[in-house]
Amino acid sequence: MANLILSVVGSDRPGLTEALAKAVLSAGGNWLESHLSQLGGLYVGSVLVALDAGSVDALRAAVAEVDAQGLEVRIAPALEAAPAAGETVAFSLVGQDRPGIVAQVTAVLSGLHANIETFETRLSVEPYSGAPLFHLDARLRLPVTLSASAVQTALEAISGEIMVDVTVGGA
Repeated sequence: MANLILSVVGSDRPGLTEALAKAVLSAGGNWLESHLSQLGGLYVGSVLVALDAGSVDALRAAVAEVDAQGLEVRIAPALEAAPAAGETVAFSLVGQDRPGIVAQVTAVLSGLHANIETFETRLSVEPYSGAPLFHLDARLRLPVTLSASAVQTALEAISGEIMVDVTVGGA
């Protein structure tokens, strides 16, 4: 069996997920995981599929038909990952939107050698002032020597405008 990742981007319209699912199924593949959404007016995402190693060309041909319908699809082999060591930490961050928040947060996390496993952001409107609020939700894998409280302390130190809530486990 081969595990492959399909990366997709294209103009959003009804039926794209179905077309992609049919392409995977027609090649004998099994749809395992996916992250698909509308972002910036486009349909974007990634899909992890499993199929017999001899069926990769069939998948490429089936995906080419979807690609011809306006959905760009790239195929890459998935890597075999060793079981991760260290604690899993989920955290959320909310603050007044401004340029540089993501750069600040990721610099702190990189400096701590925390691995970002999921990272999602969005904007909302503050109910009273109408100011834009930036929301970030992430799941991290910490090095064995790093505690969740150290992550929280480091994130809180980057700005007085950012409120950080760190939850350990169940992430």
